[in-house]
Amino acid sequence: MRNEPAAGPLGILGGTFDPIHFAHLRLAEEAREALGLDCVRLIPAGQPPHRGVPRSTAEDRLAMARLAIAGNPGLELDDGEVRAAQKSYTVLTLERLRAQFGAARPLVLILGADAFEGLPTWHRWQALFGLAHIAIANRPGYAPHGRRWPQVLSPELDAACRDRHTSDPAALREAPAGRVIPFDMTPLAISASLIRDLIAHRASPRYLLPDAVLDYIGQHHLYG
Repeated sequence: MRNEPAAGPLGILGGTFDPIHFAHLRLAEEAREALGLDCVRLIPAGQPPHRGVPRSTAEDRLAMARLAIAGNPGLELDDGEVRAAQKSYTVLTLERLRAQFGAARPLVLILGADAFEGLPTWHRWQALFGLAHIAIANRPGYAPHGRRWPQVLSPELDAACRDRHTSDPAALREAPAGRVIPFDMTPLAISASLIRDLIAHRASPRYLLPDAVLDYIGQHHLYG
């Protein structure tokens, strides 16, 4: 195992990114600032276990993500799930990153509130708390005021999160894992399915995603 010197919190944002768009990028940027993260690592899923087969290949999705974050030193790309010959389970990714960065560096898994509600359906979900902090991005559709949990938590998720909650980003630096922190994000009603649908109907998705990504989609005839 290779241990690197302890550093500040590293954000982890996974997704299909089919294609990556401004809502993904804004989420990463706002999480980095709100939570005091050194940077956010975007990890395109190779074989997403909770979704259908992506419309574009893993290599295309990786290439689009690389174009999208070019020039932003606060965002970096991880191709580990794309290269792995197995389903893209978050717990396996966090175990890999923990082995890479050592036991001391704080890792912060960034989830939308909807994904967080479904956490008990994930592979070995309870192990996630021992590998990383969990940051919950409050999205449109949840209570409109203040820092807030999802409106409904299952009993087992509520029990797992008991005594882990914090509203102070500084707490993420005090331990490598184990805290749960909500933060607010700018509501952007952009989705990959909307972009794919626009392209399929020969409508323009410009200004919903970076121009470099849109150019790549056109050059490789994706989603048409």
